Amino acid sequence: MKDKNLTNNYESLTLEELTKKANKMIDELESQKDLENSLHNYQNLIKLNKIIEKKFQKSVKNINERTKEKISKIFINKKDERKN
Repeated sequence: MKDKNLTNNYESLTLEELTKKANKMIDELESQKDLENSLHNYQNLIKLNKIIEKKFQKSVKNINERTKEKISKIFINKKDERKN
């Protein structure tokens, strides 16, 4: 499975949903005895982990931007209150 295909399949999922899928993959890997199949599944897990990391970084960036905006609004409101 190519990275792009995996990305497209998981694009609409939340971080929580992606994490559940990763945990399911881990459970399956732990129960497998076929090394050949395990290797393929492990590679898919690594790809999924990269997707989770990117989504997490994007979420953190959005949270930081919203927090900065809110802090700026608070300071602007405080300045306006002092002027009046």
